[in-house]
Amino acid sequence: MAIIKQYLKSKPICRVTFTVPAKEAEAVSVAGEFNNWDVKANTLKKLKNGTFKGTLNLPKDNRFEFKYVVDGNWSVETEADGLQWNEYASSENSILEL
Repeated sequence: MAIIKQYLKSKPICRVTFTVPAKEAEAVSVAGEFNNWDVKANTLKKLKNGTFKGTLNLPKDNRFEFKYVVDGNWSVETEADGLQWNEYASSENSILEL
């Protein structure tokens, strides 16, 4: 898994690209505070090599908790900026700092 951040000079936005290797998966999405944890809001596109990829424009100078949803199973990003325990879900969430 990987996250690439590209800060725009002309706008207070960071273009964040999420890449998830999941050859056997049917569907992958990213859900978090930036989309009210909506698993259908940001689905990633499956590429020919079996990885899923998608880009979001998010406001910079923010910190977001998020997770991937791979075929209905929630997972963290191993290369995130950190992990945060979430009492509501009784699990850790990935942290994205922009």
